[in-house]
Amino acid sequence: MFSKPKISDTAPSTDTSKIAEPAPKPAGPAMAGEPPATGFPAKPKPAPSLLSSDLTIKGNVITSGDIQVEGTVEGDVRAHLLTVGESATIKGEISADDVVVNGRVVGRLRGLKVRLTSSAKVEGDIVHKTIAIESGAYFEGSVQRQEDPLGESRQPAPIANAAPPKPEVRHDAPPSTGGTAKN
Repeated sequence: MFSKPKISDTAPSTDTSKIAEPAPKPAGPAMAGEPPATGFPAKPKPAPSLLSSDLTIKGNVITSGDIQVEGTVEGDVRAHLLTVGESATIKGEISADDVVVNGRVVGRLRGLKVRLTSSAKVEGDIVHKTIAIESGAYFEGSVQRQEDPLGESRQPAPIANAAPPKPEVRHDAPPSTGGTAKN
């Protein structure tokens, strides 16, 4: 591939070192894991929400994003990625896609990927798809692997004040006499 001489050039060029630059590749389909090329800059992923070490929350925490807890939460926590800091304590159920525990958790823990670091202290059951427990981690409870550990917690909770179902009464059966039948 040689570059064509410009029309204004009258003398033929004998320099073969001028090689045409390859054309830039057109924007085609994005590779797996990359956002599609739309011509707009990619939206940056927001930083995780941080609950500092001097914060105590009494109630549930729910987010579709990432959260890092350094303080105390007395209630359930639901997130995409949850990081429990070394000084943190969570007393309640945890449900997240990814869970990294460096601190203390008292209660059930559900996650697709669960990791207990060497400084973790967990008292409760763990339901997971994959789990990693580092040497030195304290864990008291049961471990159960499920293909979809978040499936049960994603469904709405049953209504607490719902009346129990009434027993079925059949009127077409003859009443029982309580005695034995004679032939």
